[in-house]
Amino acid sequence: MRHWRGLRGRLTREALMAQAGSAGPEIGVQRGRTPWLWALAVLWLAAAEGSPSRRKWPVPYKRFSFRPEADPYCQAKYTFCPTGSPIPVMKDHDVIEVYRLQAPVWEFKYGGLLGHLKIMHDAIGFKSSLTGKNYTIEWYELFQLGNCTFPHLRPEINAPFWCNQGAACFFEGIDDIHWKENGTLVLVATISGNMFNKMANWVKWDNETGIYYETWTVQASPEKGAQTWFESYDCSQFVLRTYNKLAELGAEFKKTETNYTRIFLYSGEPTCLGNETSVFGPAGNKTLALAIKKFYYPFKPYLSTREFLFSLLEIFDSVIIHRQFYLFYNFEYWFLPMKFPFVKITYEEIPLPIRNKALSGF
Repeated sequence: MRHWRGLRGRLTREALMAQAGSAGPEIGVQRGRTPWLWALAVLWLAAAEGSPSRRKWPVPYKRFSFRPEADPYCQAKYTFCPTGSPIPVMKDHDVIEVYRLQAPVWEFKYGGLLGHLKIMHDAIGFKSSLTGKNYTIEWYELFQLGNCTFPHLRPEINAPFWCNQGAACFFEGIDDIHWKENGTLVLVATISGNMFNKMANWVKWDNETGIYYETWTVQASPEKGAQTWFESYDCSQFVLRTYNKLAELGAEFKKTETNYTRIFLYSGEPTCLGNETSVFGPAGNKTLALAIKKFYYPFKPYLSTREFLFSLLEIFDSVIIHRQFYLFYNFEYWFLPMKFPFVKITYEEIPLPIRNKALSGF
C-alpha cells in the first residue's frame, strides 16, 4: 500500500513539474495562478501519501487471479473433500430448498463435545424438487485448522512456512444425522434453479480467488461497534457470503435466528511489519525475523505432555504478560499490541440477509 502511494506521489509530482515546464506562450498568465495550484497539489499529495493511521480498516482480504498448487510438504491428517463432485446445472424452473447446516467442529471425532463450547462448523444444504437429490457445500481448511492458524518452522527455510489454503467442497447428499444430532438442519429459503446456477458460478469464482484461510477476527475491544482490524475468512464467512449472494439474486430468507462461532483477538492498532522478503530476505530485519520465529515456536505440534505444558507457559508469557501477537495476513506480518481480554470465542447472532427487491427473484 505504501509503495503504491509513493509511486502515485512520484508520478503526480512528475506530471505537475511537466505541466509547469510546458506552459507555452501563456506562461505569464500561468505564473499568476501557480501558487494556488501548487498549494492545492501539495494538499492533494499529502492526502494521497497518507499515513499508517489513515489505513483502511478492516484490512481488505486479498484475492488472487488463480489458485496455486499446494506444496507437497503440506499434508492433511484427514483428507480434504474426499467425496467431492462437480456442481450440477439445475433446470431454470426447478425449485431448490436451501438449508442451514451447523454441527460441532470435529464432530466425527469428538461427537458433541465442542458443541457445548459453541465451537461450530457451518455449511449449506440444497434439495432439488425435480430430482429429489440433496447436496452439501462447505468451505474449510485443506490441511486442518492448526496449519492455517500457525506456520511450520523448517530448519532448511529461513521464513515460517504456511500450509494455510482453504477451499469449497461440494458433494451430493446431506448427512442428516451429522447435522441434526448435535447441531442444526433448518430450511432457510427456497430459490429457483436459475438462481442456483448463478450462485454456482459465483462460488467457482469465489473459490478460485479467495484461497487462504484466516482463523482470527481482530478487534479493538469486545464492545459493540468496536473497530475491526481484520476479518476472519473461514467456513462461517463462506456461508454468510453465499447467503448474501443469494439475497442479491433475489432469494427471500425466512426469519430465523442464526448464530456463528467467531474467534477474536483484541489489540490496539496493528502495525504492518512487511512481507516475507522484507522481513526474512537477505536484506531483511534479522532481529524482527528472530522475534517472529520465537513467537511461533511454542505453537508447533507437540510430542509429549511436558513439552505441551511448557509451551503453554511461553504462549501465556508472550500474549498475556508481554501483550504481543504476530499475525500473518495477506502475505504480510503484522504486530498486534494485545489488550484485555486478549482472546475470546463467541457464538453470536448474525441475521439472515434481506432480499434484493430490485430483482424479481423466484
